[in-house]
Amino acid sequence: MAKVYKFGGASVRDADGVRNLERIVRAADDDLMVVVSAMGKTTNALERVLDDLAAGREEKALSQWVDIIDYHVAIMKALGLQPGVDVRLQGEIPFDPTRPFDENYDQLISLGEIMSTQIIAVYLLKQGLSVEWWNMPKLLRTDDTWREAVVDDAASRSVIRAGWDRPQRPKIVVAQGFIGGTSDGRRTTLGREGSDYTAALLGNYIDAESVTIWKDVPGILNADPRLEPDTVLIPSLRYSDAVELSYSGAQIIHPKTIRPLENKHIPLLVKPFGDPSAPGSCISAEAVGPIDVPVYIWRKNQILITMRAKDFAFVLEESLSEIFDIIHRNRLKVSLIQSSAVTISVCVDNTRFVPDAIEALNEHFKVTYNDHLSLLTIRGTTPEILERAKAGRTILLCQTTRRTARLVVKEEHNQ
Repeated sequence: MAKVYKFGGASVRDADGVRNLERIVRAADDDLMVVVSAMGKTTNALERVLDDLAAGREEKALSQWVDIIDYHVAIMKALGLQPGVDVRLQGEIPFDPTRPFDENYDQLISLGEIMSTQIIAVYLLKQGLSVEWWNMPKLLRTDDTWREAVVDDAASRSVIRAGWDRPQRPKIVVAQGFIGGTSDGRRTTLGREGSDYTAALLGNYIDAESVTIWKDVPGILNADPRLEPDTVLIPSLRYSDAVELSYSGAQIIHPKTIRPLENKHIPLLVKPFGDPSAPGSCISAEAVGPIDVPVYIWRKNQILITMRAKDFAFVLEESLSEIFDIIHRNRLKVSLIQSSAVTISVCVDNTRFVPDAIEALNEHFKVTYNDHLSLLTIRGTTPEILERAKAGRTILLCQTTRRTARLVVKEEHNQ
């Protein structure tokens, strides 16, 4: 049987992390598809390079680019690899001022995964393992929706399955998460944190026994340990639970990850990178038991947009489709909706698409908004838990159902 292992950037941020990856991979008896993110904070660094290039700050961009290359070279040297011989890193910055910003984004930011996987594949090979490097932009076929490409499932499945099933394939394949490619050879990205989604797709395509996401936490916790004290491990969840948690903003898994796995009943394991023998958490069709602790999920960098009809028409009845058409066209991610007879409020991720959406909404509605917000979702709430969550915080909106509370909170009070 085959398994998929996915390693995030924090797991391979330095040479010790890569060595630990090698120990985990070596201990597996199965054929492995190893999906790897960019090393450390490389994606953030590459985004700064792009921002500087787009703003005409070429000298600053080049300096940061050199820092990125030096960072990877240092890891290679610590692993005993020869830069320029074992791995030839990207030379020039792939930026074309005549291309749209988002297309430049995908061509540049995708290099983080390509560099990390080249280094790791060569290192594993030199450690005596049977390894092959796969170039996902040529295998995972997508459209050209830059920064959030849509995967062509049929085309991707065909080419990946053919490569996986061929005779004499090495036992271990190292592939990039987060990135794919168009039919004409341009690199694309699947959205931030999309490496989990890549791992799930590959698990589906090769009929994997399981997909394991290796993290720097013990598994799926009931809260972010940086924000809430006394966190508890959730050992078992159903697919439906995981979808709800990820939609609410839980950072442990990418929202798109579950569907490819649920379709083939492939369990998703979340295990600690630093302690491979620990049980971690398992997401599957049937959980061992219910989630019996409250779960706190913070979704950061939100904006609350309220629309009121200019002529006091019934917004909900007459304008709902128009509002959500504008939201969809401007690629906003809605995390909460609240309506009355004459107003509709939506809480959305505060991305660079928001100003254009507000401008379009202003043509038909009176629009007000609040930014610098977070959304706190509490699953398994009680009146006592809700009151504690509200204490000392500025709450702009609160929704409660039987067991779930959702609070829109001013950010300066949420930690």
